[in-house]
Amino acid sequence: MNDFELVSSYSRKQAIEDGVLVDVSKMAQEAGFKYPTAITSSLYALLNENKPETEDFEGRLWDILNILRLKIAGTKDLKTDRIDFSVHINTPNTKESDMHKLKCICSGGDSAEPVLTIMFINED
Repeated sequence: MNDFELVSSYSRKQAIEDGVLVDVSKMAQEAGFKYPTAITSSLYALLNENKPETEDFEGRLWDILNILRLKIAGTKDLKTDRIDFSVHINTPNTKESDMHKLKCICSGGDSAEPVLTIMFINED
């Protein structure tokens, strides 16, 4: 057995409590996902801010979850732990939507259970 000293750890639960991650599991379950799901605070900010009057956070999140679900359904290699996908998100100051590259990582949660985290492509 290896002897080592754990210097520090940061759990998913702590990340959600701190606001680093935002738990969206309820809506993800409604969209057909079986695993607990969270988004990063930066993605939450984009979805929750700078939106046209005709859109809301829940609608934008619903669209992302469904685009991801369709991307997963069309993926042949289901042994992967990462799915990359792109979404258009409207902003009130432009007539065109901005394309954003996202990824979804399936990893082990605090008790090694499968969990999903959706984030920008350049986030860890």
